[in-house]
Formats: sequence, structure tokens, C-alpha cells
Amino acid sequence: MRITADRERCISSGMCALIASEVFDQDEDDGRVRLLAPQPQHRHAAAREAVEACPSGALALDDRPVRWTAVTDDDRDLSAH
Repeated sequence: MRITADRERCISSGMCALIASEVFDQDEDDGRVRLLAPQPQHRHAAAREAVEACPSGALALDDRPVRWTAVTDDDRDLSAH
């Protein structure tokens, strides 16, 4: 899970920080969203609820699994060694 926040779109409602305070906070100066954990290890349900509750749509969630690709010796340029 990866979360992104568009601070320009944020209207400072604070719903995200109320729902998932371990993932979101509000900036002390302008009240806009501050993302504390872009890839939360825990609190997935709360993070998802906060994204859905955002009245301005400033938050986005990407649930796609991270794909890792193994690098083999064939992929490396071994002539430099």
C-alpha cells in the first residue's frame, strides 16, 4: 500500500488525521495534510478509510503489489570487471 497526498488540493478538513493519526497529520502553519507514513506497515484499514473520507480528494491510495525483479549475471555488464 502506498499513499500520496496533494497538498494543493487539500482543504484542511483534518478528517485524515482524525481517522488515521499514525499515517496523517496537519501542518501547524496552514492546516494542510502532512503524510507521516506514505507506506504504512500497519493501520491499512484506517488509512484506507481516511483516503475515502477526504472531502477534497487530496489523498490517493495505490494497492498494487510491488514487483521485484531478480538481477542475474546475464543482466549485468561483467566486462567491466
